[in-house]
Amino acid sequence: MQTVILNGQALALAEIEAVSIAACPVAIDPAALVRVSKSRKLIEQILAAGQIVYGVNTGFGKLSDVRIPHEKLAELQINLVRSHAGGVGQPLSEAESRAMVLLRANVLARGCSGVRPELLQLLVDLLNAGVHPVIPEKGSVGASGDLAPLAHLALVVIGEGESYYRGQRVQGGEALRRAGLEPLQLAAKEGLALLNGTQAMTAVGALAVARGRRVVRLCDLAGAMSLEALMGTPAAFDPKIHEVRPHAGQVASASHLMALLEGSEIRESHRQRDSRVQDAYCLRCMPQVHGAVRGVLEHVTGVLEIEAGSATDNPLVFPTSDSGGQNGSVEGDVISGGNFHGAPLAYAFDYAALAITDLAGITERRIDRLLNPDINEGLPAFLSNDPGLSSGFMIAQIVAAALINECQVLSHPSSTGNIPTDGGKEDHVSMGMTGALKLRQIVEHAERIVAIELMCAAQALEFRRPLQSSPDIEAAHAAVREIVPRLEKDRVLAPDIEALAKAVRAGKFDAWCG
Repeated sequence: MQTVILNGQALALAEIEAVSIAACPVAIDPAALVRVSKSRKLIEQILAAGQIVYGVNTGFGKLSDVRIPHEKLAELQINLVRSHAGGVGQPLSEAESRAMVLLRANVLARGCSGVRPELLQLLVDLLNAGVHPVIPEKGSVGASGDLAPLAHLALVVIGEGESYYRGQRVQGGEALRRAGLEPLQLAAKEGLALLNGTQAMTAVGALAVARGRRVVRLCDLAGAMSLEALMGTPAAFDPKIHEVRPHAGQVASASHLMALLEGSEIRESHRQRDSRVQDAYCLRCMPQVHGAVRGVLEHVTGVLEIEAGSATDNPLVFPTSDSGGQNGSVEGDVISGGNFHGAPLAYAFDYAALAITDLAGITERRIDRLLNPDINEGLPAFLSNDPGLSSGFMIAQIVAAALINECQVLSHPSSTGNIPTDGGKEDHVSMGMTGALKLRQIVEHAERIVAIELMCAAQALEFRRPLQSSPDIEAAHAAVREIVPRLEKDRVLAPDIEALAKAVRAGKFDAWCG
């Protein structure tokens, strides 16, 4: 596996996935260590000079006007971490925890946080050793960053809290010991540098968007299978149509659909006698809808990749020179601002949630069209071999409808729901973590819904035998059958749906998701 090098610059979504899911190793760019050392030296000079800087030698938030004596600065950082570790709910997945550690390390590598190189190195060591902090998923309002989730990450850095190590949930200090690592005693500014930031929402959102990008391409495949089973026409995918409305996602989706359908016997069998001028919207408008979702996810991916290489703590440290002062002193500024505010991400997650919910909706309409005997082009009712005695896939469409209703509720924006915190000091918050968690759930439902379409479309294609679809669709049909057998008579469908959804999530159908 190729090592991912952290230099504080933007990380591609693929790199975040590689480290978080495939456990690719991580290393630090030597130039980043130089920047980190320089910014740390500026902090130490400020402390030595007795200057007052927020979060370095003051209290936090509403308590920022309280001056902290020098001998209490280490205790201040420990108190900050412990007091803010109030997250609740289920823990993030190990992949999401790894993504948080990766993203936080990359922020520190930018050299604007004023931490020691040892802290950055320990975060990288956690990743490479497989130490994954246990981080409750709820408790962040997205400003001043993801305070509670990041505090739980920071607990493991100091040998407290809990962590997963090689599949076991153990105390943070024990996980470090087993991995051959030592906890770090935080110095001035370091606790705040770990807690201020958007890395929880970015981690959850990035992995959800990566899954969503797979789903939207897979919807082209599932939709093409349904089109074939319903004896539809690919005329609406003609490139001439899309050249005159050249949204990039729409053009890409239409091209993908045409490629998937190339060489179909089913299409050739009814090309000359097809009396329909056009198909229903859920078939005819796939490029427009699927393509628009592609466009949304491209935009959101860009937001996430910028955020992955952004300095998001407070205050930020900007060393400018190490040549003008005595004894190699560092010049520069420490400036308090608001880069921890999650608004760019919160809006993006709400946007993605709306788009994927609508994608799930058009998918469900194709499922209904495959099953409904009033509109399914001569296929048996609910794709049952013995309609009436057997219900076939009747419940599958009902399940899809239930999941979509939940998606519709979850797609209500969280970014408009401000609740002031910290005694009014933090009077406008992003609720970006709520948006990321909602998006993750919507994507999971979409994976199940497209799995249902694949299952139903595979069965429907078999009622068109001996005619064959295109080589690509027949290969995808065979892949479905490796996971789920044909429905000969009624059986419990829940395991089939979950097995196909798991295969979707694992990339089993990626070969046809161009």
